[in-house]
Amino acid sequence: MFRFANPDYLYLLVAIPFVIVMYVLATAGRKKALRTFGNPELLAELMPDVSPKRRHWKFWMLLGAITAIIFVITGPQFGSKLETVKRQGVEIMVCLDVSNSMLAEDMSPNRLEKAKQMLSRLTEGFSNDKLGLIVFAGNAFTQLPITSDYISAKMFLSTIDPSMVSAQGTAIGAALDLALRSFSPSETADKAIIIITDGENHEGNAVEAAQRAAEKNIRVHIVGMGQLNGSPIPTGNNNFMKDAEGNVVITKLNEPMCREIAAAGQGIYVRADNTNAALKTLQTEINKMTKAEVESKIYTEYDEQFQAIAWICLALLLLEFVIIERKSRIFRRIKLFSIITLFASGAMFAQKAERQNIREGNKLYKAEKFTEAEIAYRKSTEVNPRSVEGAYNLGNALYKEGKYPEAAEQYQLVLGQGERLLKENSNNLQKLAQVLHNTGNIHMQGKDYAKSIEAYKQSLRLDPTNDETRYNLALAQKLLDDQQQDQENQDNQDQQNQEEQQEQQQPQDNQQKSQEEQQQNEQMSRDNAQQILDAFLQDEKDTQDKVKQMQQQHSQRPQGKQW
Repeated sequence: MFRFANPDYLYLLVAIPFVIVMYVLATAGRKKALRTFGNPELLAELMPDVSPKRRHWKFWMLLGAITAIIFVITGPQFGSKLETVKRQGVEIMVCLDVSNSMLAEDMSPNRLEKAKQMLSRLTEGFSNDKLGLIVFAGNAFTQLPITSDYISAKMFLSTIDPSMVSAQGTAIGAALDLALRSFSPSETADKAIIIITDGENHEGNAVEAAQRAAEKNIRVHIVGMGQLNGSPIPTGNNNFMKDAEGNVVITKLNEPMCREIAAAGQGIYVRADNTNAALKTLQTEINKMTKAEVESKIYTEYDEQFQAIAWICLALLLLEFVIIERKSRIFRRIKLFSIITLFASGAMFAQKAERQNIREGNKLYKAEKFTEAEIAYRKSTEVNPRSVEGAYNLGNALYKEGKYPEAAEQYQLVLGQGERLLKENSNNLQKLAQVLHNTGNIHMQGKDYAKSIEAYKQSLRLDPTNDETRYNLALAQKLLDDQQQDQENQDNQDQQNQEEQQEQQQPQDNQQKSQEEQQQNEQMSRDNAQQILDAFLQDEKDTQDKVKQMQQQHSQRPQGKQW
């Protein structure tokens, strides 16, 4: 973002073209006066020390200094600064059921995906409100702490699936208790809890938890997912989940239980379908809530940046004062002044082009035109490949576009100059912490939880007070543990399947081997052939006994509800 603290002074720039016109007219009058004395070329021979070019340079330097002074008094401001601001809004905690029963396809495409779509559209209607997300099945945990970062909320929504919670069931009571502890204790804004569930396999004290929420003036709204007549739960390959007796499980919406919880929490119950009726009802209820001041940490871009322009102004004035209109006899043959001017003008042009592209990108970024902002930021990095501000802003634009690998590359460029940034300005500490936080989110999106954990740890070393980073670190650690456990289970299952295949293949190998031996030795005695046959039958019997034993052991395992 770029702005002027006193933009009215920009009207003074209107005088610059008039000054240029006056100088051009004065120069033309000077030449006309010389012609009255004779041929200008002959007169130039009589005045070898006169330098029209120096006179021009002195004018342009003076004009540049005047222009710089105008920009200084307008108060240019850009750069980012983290601060806590207060806005008018409400706080909402969403509890999303991720049990296997939410995979039923009685809603399009299924209950869980429909719920995620509804939440995504609900988030788009928020402006100054704060949102948190809890996922639950047999137990509950915080997926996203309460925040005003709606981009992160949508990103975490895309990663939700039933495998996130190992214990199956529908522990609504546990989710409600966790939601009650997740609100900001100091906020005075209205608070609400939205539970999205099918109510299948209800466990625990959900009604009592809803009553406790109502006592704290926190309303509990329920969104029922599914149909009353129920639907099977697909498991892939055109198969459906079965219970311990081998019957196909039919999961139904437990509407009476949902109504009871909503009544206890003094909220509303609405059943979702393939239309947007439930979403509109929720939005209406949220709009009825009393908004109050809620605190949010945001990046504001208003740091004073007039110092650099003031130094340029001072340098131009000094040069204009030092340079004389007459040529120096000592340096007459040396074009040092031209070389210095060339380099200075080139550097100033490059810096101006870089700042102009960054300002343009900031305007587009603020208007949420992230693709156009990306183009502007890339132009700034082309002018100055070492531009930290350009790389940082480009990374943010790519992050907003969902181009996470490219955003990670730009963030790495910023982190590569982290030591220099900290020496220049201690305020860059929080910017680097935010870069590491976003890098951790990118690795989370790619399910590379080990790298995300490392990024979050580095971010917390720079900014230990960031609660969102701390929550994300805990979430990444849990997801990594679940991922490792799933991989270990998969390896054990593959090994078990391989052993079973080897055991089943062994009798076939023995049979094939015996047939080959019979073909090779037609004179084998009947006694030897009978021995080979007996050995084959014994091997097959042993294999069948092992298979039966494994089946019996599997049937003796405790079977519970897995939906």
